[in-house]
Formats: sequence, structure tokens, C-alpha cells
Amino acid sequence: MSKNLTKDDLEEDLLLEYSSRILHFYQENKSAVIGGGSGLVIALGLLFGYFFYAGQQSSKAEQLMVQAETLYRAGSFEQALYGDDATFTVGFVQIASNYGSTDAGNLAHYYVASSHAELGQYEEALSAIEKYKAPKGILGVAPRALHAKLLSEAGLYDLSAKKYEEAAGLVDNESTTPVYLLSAAKAYLEAGNQAKAEALLDRIISNYRNSQYASSAQNIKGRIG
Repeated sequence: MSKNLTKDDLEEDLLLEYSSRILHFYQENKSAVIGGGSGLVIALGLLFGYFFYAGQQSSKAEQLMVQAETLYRAGSFEQALYGDDATFTVGFVQIASNYGSTDAGNLAHYYVASSHAELGQYEEALSAIEKYKAPKGILGVAPRALHAKLLSEAGLYDLSAKKYEEAAGLVDNESTTPVYLLSAAKAYLEAGNQAKAEALLDRIISNYRNSQYASSAQNIKGRIG
């Protein structure tokens, strides 16, 4: 994060800056706008303004994420969430709130969820993870697994099981797939859906017999049998 960036910078409304540029564009090109080509001129001006605004938002959010991520990695989850006035550090909560439309702002929602979970604040963590747009593929596995865990903490076991299944299905491998299928089976058991749980346990035993989770699946099936 740049030393010149303060919380006042964060609160600055770039939309106003964007609007002023459009107004300036209009004043400088009034005759063209009034003429026959006004539609094209306005469209080009708005398009330029939009991409300028979006680019500024994205760049600023990425800068603000740097110190918050450093605090998170250091285990300072409270400061990572809310920042520090003394050092002009902006937290994930503010980044997610002000820059949620950017990739960095979206990622901040995930960090908010993870930080709250680390602090044992599961209700707040669940609220945050539900705002995060998780990617597909291997990068989307851990966020979905965290979402599933938080649903379990809330006692929403059926929803948790389905989210674990979603995490398991993103990438088929011997590591993530069986472990999250096993977690899904356990959640289904908590939800009282033994049939669905047994089906997942059988799938682990049949398809991932060489994984360390196959024996766990067999043990669980033996206990509920």
C-alpha cells in the first residue's frame, strides 16, 4: 500500500471524478455533441469514462489489499478486518464495501470470511462468504469448503453437505475430492439423510480406494450399518 494512500483516499468518490470528466468532455465538445454525431460522441465519452473509472477502482483496491493481506498472514485478523488508524491501514471490510465490484474487492469478501472464522465469529464469516463470487476450478475448492464449514457451524447441515459436494466436484483428484465427499457424508448424517450419506461413502470406497479417506469411509459406514 502506498504511503500516500489514507482512509480519506478510500472514501473518495471516484464516480464524482468520472462524472466531472464527462461534463468536461461535453463542455469541450459541445458543438459535436449537439450535431448529428452526438450519439456516437456521447457513447464514446461514456465508454472511456466507464473504463477509466473501473480501471482506477481496480488499481486502488489492489494497492489497498497489500497491507491487509500482510496483517492476515501475520495472524493479526482483527487489524486485517478493520485496518489501523494509526498506520493508515485499510482493512478487508472497507475494501469489500467500497470496491466490491472489482476482483480485489471480491477477494476481500473471502478474506473477511476467513478472518472472522479465524476469530471464531462464524455468523459474520457466513455472511461474508455468501457475498464472495468463488471461481471455478482448483482455486474455487477452498472457498466452497469454507462456505460448507460455516454452514455446518450454523446448523445448516443439508446445505453444508451440498456445498461440500460442490467443492468435491470442481476438480477430480485423490486429494480434495474424497476428503470433501467424506465431509459431505458426515454433514448428511447430521441432517438425518443416511441414504445420501451412505451413497457418498460407497463412492469414496469404490472410486478412491487408495486414498487415506477410504478407510474412514468404511469405518463410518460400519458404524451406521
